[in-house]
Amino acid sequence: MGALPRPSLVAAATVLLTCLPAGLDGLTAQVRVTAADIASVALAAVALALLVASPRAAELPARALVLAPVAGAAAIAVLASPDVLASVPGYLRYVQVFVIVPLAVMVTVRDRADSLIVGGAVVGAAAVQGVVGCVQAFTGTGASYAGERVRAVGTFGALDVMGMASVVSFGAIILLGVGLGVRGRWRAAALGGAALLCVPLALSLSRGAWLALLCAALVMLFMRSRVLGARVLLAGAAAGTVLVAGLGTGSDVLGRRVASMASAVTQPDQSLSDRYTLWRTAAGMWLDHPLTGVGPRRFAELRDTYAPIELSSGSDTDDPVHGFQRQPLLSPHNMYLLTLSEQGLLGLAALGLCLGAMAWWAVRGGAVIAAGLLTWQLADFVYGDIGGPPTLVMSVVLGLVLARVTRRAGPPPVTGALAGRGGTR
Repeated sequence: MGALPRPSLVAAATVLLTCLPAGLDGLTAQVRVTAADIASVALAAVALALLVASPRAAELPARALVLAPVAGAAAIAVLASPDVLASVPGYLRYVQVFVIVPLAVMVTVRDRADSLIVGGAVVGAAAVQGVVGCVQAFTGTGASYAGERVRAVGTFGALDVMGMASVVSFGAIILLGVGLGVRGRWRAAALGGAALLCVPLALSLSRGAWLALLCAALVMLFMRSRVLGARVLLAGAAAGTVLVAGLGTGSDVLGRRVASMASAVTQPDQSLSDRYTLWRTAAGMWLDHPLTGVGPRRFAELRDTYAPIELSSGSDTDDPVHGFQRQPLLSPHNMYLLTLSEQGLLGLAALGLCLGAMAWWAVRGGAVIAAGLLTWQLADFVYGDIGGPPTLVMSVVLGLVLARVTRRAGPPPVTGALAGRGGTR
């Protein structure tokens, strides 16, 4: 496309536009359309134009077909839903997130320069969110935690309390992968940047994001060198023991949050207790509709029918922009159980096949960053699901991974940024 020599810029814009504050006007809207959503539509249109204009349009990598079962299973769930009209919006959003945007990113990322553009946008967004989050935590202008507004949430606010942690984690993984794949000053800069992003991640107080990043980092280190991975694992275990022993008995917010991880199963706090209850609720829906689920976006509608009486009516959020809000618990906060309850075994199998296949290709192909990003996402889905502007960042990241694992030949992009030490197979 002559007017747009780098279509990947549209994918980069989609990521960066998620950093715009949502504002107050969309809090009560049934459907919130953001600038990033509009950019994602433009991205899909650009990718379609590229496919139509290219004489090699029919030569899409065969591995891209791994997205087809995801769309197909969701379509079957809609057709089998007792309320088809209510399920259609959920289907469209699901296909946008897991099929359309990743496929569009794969089409627009054609070489290492495109990988650098899109990956750089993710790192840039992570830096923006990290800086804003640190300011919030240090000035008491973040989301409320234990009565204090000290939780770093970036521009996403308390209504999307997990958003900043997700974006910052993606940026840290990319920088870690670059640091493992290059030498000299660039290695020091990349590893230093990854370490700096761990500060706002810690201040996000997101226990799940901490664990997911730990899993991703270990996978990447072991792929790079088993000896290095073993050394870091031992050092990390020792440091973790000291951290829990030293901070866990203190009165500071971060220390209490770290200490709470040890009692997540035996003595869960209210947020974890509600989450476990929602998991049982999702399982109940699936048992009544095992093959195709209750239909996309119908978990919230049927929650009270299946939820035990001990489930809280909602979760309290508070920040300087939105003030105090009582937010209803409308999802199980587990992507696997959400898919199982709304799309049944067919939907979960399709999603598992898609993500599992990409993870296998990444590991087999030596794509260190791709493997790290997928590891983080697979772990993240245990305690979270899709929703809000950060979901589009996840979609672009999945597209970046798909572009890497479907590349048939050629040198790894960004001097190993997405390929790590290995080439394609």
